Amino acid sequence: MTDTYETDAGIRLEKLRENVWEIPQEGEMRVPARVLASRSLLEEIAEDRTLQQLKNTTHLPGIRKHAVCMPDGHQGYGFPVGGVAGIDAEDGCISPGAVGYDINCGVRMMKTNLSYDDLQGREEELVDALFEAVPSGLGGGGVVESDVATVDAILDRGMEWALEEGYAVEADLEHCEDGGVRHESDPSKVSQKAKQRGSNQIGSLGSGNHFLEVQRVTDVFLPAVADAFGLEEDQIVVLIHCGSRGLGHQTCTDYLRKIEQAHGDLLEQLPDRELAAAPAGSRLAEEYYQAMGAAINFAWTNRQLVMHATRQVFEDVFDRSWESLGMELLYDVAHNIAKKELHEVDGEERELYVHRKGATRAFPAGRPEVPAAYRDVGQPVIIPGSMGAGSYVLRGGAEAMGLTFGSTAHGAGRLMSRTQAKKTYWGEDVRDDLREQQHVYVKAQSGATIAEEAPGVYKDVSEVVRVSDALGIGDKVARTYPVCNIKG
Repeated sequence: MTDTYETDAGIRLEKLRENVWEIPQEGEMRVPARVLASRSLLEEIAEDRTLQQLKNTTHLPGIRKHAVCMPDGHQGYGFPVGGVAGIDAEDGCISPGAVGYDINCGVRMMKTNLSYDDLQGREEELVDALFEAVPSGLGGGGVVESDVATVDAILDRGMEWALEEGYAVEADLEHCEDGGVRHESDPSKVSQKAKQRGSNQIGSLGSGNHFLEVQRVTDVFLPAVADAFGLEEDQIVVLIHCGSRGLGHQTCTDYLRKIEQAHGDLLEQLPDRELAAAPAGSRLAEEYYQAMGAAINFAWTNRQLVMHATRQVFEDVFDRSWESLGMELLYDVAHNIAKKELHEVDGEERELYVHRKGATRAFPAGRPEVPAAYRDVGQPVIIPGSMGAGSYVLRGGAEAMGLTFGSTAHGAGRLMSRTQAKKTYWGEDVRDDLREQQHVYVKAQSGATIAEEAPGVYKDVSEVVRVSDALGIGDKVARTYPVCNIKG
C-alpha cells in the first residue's frame, strides 16, 4: 500500500521512498512536484501555502522533470522558498519570482587559524567592533560610499572590481561560485533607481535574517573532506549572509512589472500572477537575465566588502595581519539565482534555466564548475542555522544532479512569520538567554530584529541536513556553532 499524506487544503502527496514525496501530475500541471523531507518536516512545510505554490510552479512553460521543494521549504512570493525548477532555456521561460527579490542572497564562510580558546574572554570586544565596522539595518551606509559610475563597474565586473580596488585577493575569487563574476551581465539593463539604491549600500548586511556570525567548528563528520576544506574541530570561522540589498529588490520589481505588461498572455495561463515569466528567447528574458547577472555581481562584491571589513576588525582585535590569522575564504554560494546549466533530461543533455530560490547549488566531485581546490571532493555547501542551533558545511552529493538539478537546502527554513515572532518573543530576553545559557553574544540594531530571528522561529536545521545527507544530495562534512552574531 502506498504511503500518502494529504493536507488540510486537499493536496495529496505519495511517498516514493524515504524522504521523497510526490504531488502527482494532474490537470494543467506540466510535471509532477516533489518534496524532499522527512514526515515531520513535511508536516511543518504543509502548514502554510508552500505546497500550493510548489504545485503552481509546475504550470510554468518548459519546466522539466519535476519541480522540487527542499527540506527547509516555506511559503514565498509566488514561488516557494526552498524551491528548485529546471526550465528549458530554448522553449521555456525565466521567472523573476522564482529567483526572488534579494537576487544572489547567499552565504560565505571565511576560515581562521584561531581556536575557540583564543577567542574566549574577547567575545564582547569582538562583537562590538564588528557591529561598529560593518553597516547593518534597513537604511543606507556601506563599507564603500560610491557614485553610480562605481556601481556600474561593480555590476559589470563583480569581485574583479574588488580585486582591482584592493578589497580582495586572487584566492577570494578562486573560492567563490563562478569566480565571483557573471560575465553575462549588462549594467545598462539595471535601472537608475536600482543603481541609486545600491550606491550607498556596498558592503552592508541589511536587515531581516542577514547576519555576520563568528563561529567555532564543533564536529567533523567527513575528516578527509574537512581536511580538503581546511576545517578542523575547535577552529574559529566567520559566516556572512547577505545579498544585493535595495539594488536587487528594485531590479526584481522593475522586471516583474515589465514582464506582467509585455507577456500578459503567458500570465493568464499561470495560477498565480507572482509567477510572471518571460518566454525564453524574448527580449525581456534576455534583459532580465543580464540585469540579474549584474545584481549577482553586486551581491558578491557586497559580501566581499563585508569580509574585507571583518578582516580589518580581526587585525585590530588580535593585533596581527589577516594573512597571519589565516583568514581565507572557504567558499561563497548563492541561494537566490537562475543560471543556464546543462542537465540530463529524458536521456539527453539540455540547457536549462535552473531557478534556485532559497536553495544552494550542490555539485558533486568532478564537475568543472567546482573550483579546482575542491573538484576531487565536491563543492562546499554552507547551510546556516539559527543563532541557537549552529550551522553546517556540506559537500555536493552524488545524487544531486539526478534528484535536484544539483541543489540542496539553504538554511533551516522559517516556522513562524516575523509578525508572529515579535508577538511570541522579546528580543532582549532572547539576547540575554543566548548569552547566559549558550555563551552566544548577539548585537543588533533593535530588539525586534532579535525577536524575529529567535531560535524558536526556525525549523530544526539538523533534521534538514540529515535529510540532505540521507538522500545523497549534500553530504554532511562539519558542524559549527555561534560565538558572536551581528544582525541588522
